[in-house]
Amino acid sequence: MDLTNPTLTGAVTAPVLPLRVLVVDDSKAQRVMLSMSLSRWGYHVTEAASGEEALLACQAVAFDIIVSDWMMDGMSGLDLCAAFRSLGQEGYAYFILLTSKSEKTEIAKGLEGGADDFLTKPVSPDELRARLRAGERIVGMQKELVQKNRLLGATLTELQRAQEMVDRDLIEARKLQQTLVRDRFRDWGRGAATLFLRTSGHVGGDLAGFFELNATHVALYSVDVSGHGVASAMMTARLAGYLSAASPDQNIALQRRADGGFDPLPAEQVAARFNRTMLEDLQVDQYFTMVYAQVDLFSGAVSLVQAGHPHPLILRADGRIDRLGGGGLPIGLLGDAVHDRVTAQLYAGDRLFLLSDGLTECPSRQGEELGEAGLEALIRKNSDLESAQLLDALIWDLSAHMGSEDFPDDVSGLLFDYRG
Repeated sequence: MDLTNPTLTGAVTAPVLPLRVLVVDDSKAQRVMLSMSLSRWGYHVTEAASGEEALLACQAVAFDIIVSDWMMDGMSGLDLCAAFRSLGQEGYAYFILLTSKSEKTEIAKGLEGGADDFLTKPVSPDELRARLRAGERIVGMQKELVQKNRLLGATLTELQRAQEMVDRDLIEARKLQQTLVRDRFRDWGRGAATLFLRTSGHVGGDLAGFFELNATHVALYSVDVSGHGVASAMMTARLAGYLSAASPDQNIALQRRADGGFDPLPAEQVAARFNRTMLEDLQVDQYFTMVYAQVDLFSGAVSLVQAGHPHPLILRADGRIDRLGGGGLPIGLLGDAVHDRVTAQLYAGDRLFLLSDGLTECPSRQGEELGEAGLEALIRKNSDLESAQLLDALIWDLSAHMGSEDFPDDVSGLLFDYRG
């Protein structure tokens, strides 16, 4: 079987076209001799009797190799070479000058004029063929480079189109993510919660929110999913569903009673439920840090768990700041992780902060993190402001600390004002 036969293998091979060679000489005898040899070697030959005629031919046809006599009436071969190079054609043509000149200064002048090679007259057929082979290699490599550049350009164009589509999708994803926290403020009379969320990219992995547990208790939470981008954003959307007042059956913090109603689970049991869900149900390579707090609107009692999240802070009415919690393990790392309940007491005028590590870990111009002490200093500095303005001021001060508004991590959190 002839495996080179395209009808047998199904392969289709594009025909290899002969290289186009332009022979320029004001001597007809010289042109004929060169053309006969070139044609016999398989080249497609065109003749020109002068430099002017050759230049016109070059404007109409893309030649691969030009073989020109140096000394001609009118335009010389060197002048032709310079004029040809100035045409600025896309393809490269290998230019060989035929000359009786052998002085180094003349050869250098020819090279400066754009010639690639020289042959001394009378021309040896073997030497001419060798120089043509060298020209073929140069032209072949240039054509291959042009083809690869075209392919690269086409690929870049497709990548740009794909990136534009991704950017459009990410913009829509950001809009959808913003809907996860529709209410940025909620007032229950005895207390009020204010949220803020600023992602470092199109979409982020931070989440903050609140919901009513019953007539007297509210739940507050701040979540930070590991990583960045779409995967983290998808996880925050999943977690938002687990902490939604609109779907109590799916809310991981609520347990159905026999009469059909719902009771809130203790904060440590909420953390345990989340841990089992991440490891046994979702089985993803992600984890998240969290502070989940339950507040009694009437007594001001706070019960919370801290799972690897920055410490919750209470700004007391007299200006003191209490730091709560002991750290704890993130959710979704270890199956036997235990999250201890932390209790605290709010009094009229106190404010509870649940903030992500995008604030405490924000670097300065010198690369130093703000830290918890720095964050507490910013809170004290802006403590006279109303909640929404205070959170805005934190963002402004964080930008000044970093020297940029492009934060390296998502910045989010919740501020709860207790009125008593």
